[in-house]
Amino acid sequence: MASTLAEMAVEVLTTADGRAKTALSSAHAAAWFAARDAGTPLPVGHAVPPDFPARPEKPDLLAPRDVPRRRPGTLAGRQALLHAVAHIELNAVDLHWDIIARFTDQPMPIGFYDDWVKAAAEESKHFNLICDCLEAMDSHYGALPAHAGMWRAAADTRDDLHGRLAVVPMVLEARGLDVTPGMIEIFRKAGDSGAVAALEVIYAEEVGHVAYGSKWFNWLCGRDGTDPKDVFHALVRQYFHGALKPPFNEEKRADAGLPPDFYWPLTQERSREPAAD
Repeated sequence: MASTLAEMAVEVLTTADGRAKTALSSAHAAAWFAARDAGTPLPVGHAVPPDFPARPEKPDLLAPRDVPRRRPGTLAGRQALLHAVAHIELNAVDLHWDIIARFTDQPMPIGFYDDWVKAAAEESKHFNLICDCLEAMDSHYGALPAHAGMWRAAADTRDDLHGRLAVVPMVLEARGLDVTPGMIEIFRKAGDSGAVAALEVIYAEEVGHVAYGSKWFNWLCGRDGTDPKDVFHALVRQYFHGALKPPFNEEKRADAGLPPDFYWPLTQERSREPAAD
């Protein structure tokens, strides 16, 4: 049984089934905060996370260009859209536990761990909310193929905490702030109040996850005595495969601590290879 936070993280990362993974994630998060509240905090510890998290047998993982595209105006299209969101949320659970376990060699304040444990618990809730929506539509997670490249950002930044924070919460999760309002409108027009409610929860809480990335990225740069904007631009150019694409949700990005001069200069960058989407 795990006795440190890092060991808890590895337990989540090595659990394959989505519902089981997120149940364990939620339980470990509750245990972490209960110990903190009781004044007997668990040690962070050290552990070796897997290079790739355990995954269920389904969905089949395909190259981005091979994932079928469906019209969101149809039931099948809306099922496919929610399936893609569920896949993103499951990967987010693993990404947040991975950042906890992978970088324990670097001294970080306890608040760093509090933030990512909280984010992992929220992503676990998000996955289950979307799975419930899929099941209400006579589908389920695993019924359709999914994007095989979701773990690429984690693999690319496995040795670089600055890079992980820059690319995962500050680029990829920030993109979610841009596109989620449009998804909410699709399901509102379809009269699917359950999906609307689930996506609104995700939209509200993802602002916090982007904010955690921005906060700790700026904290690291402050400790290093470097300019966060310059470091961010350099790391995104190094690790992100493609230009950032407007339109941007500037209001929510600002709420999360991302000013426009962080991301607008990266919209014209020449991709080193075809973009993943």
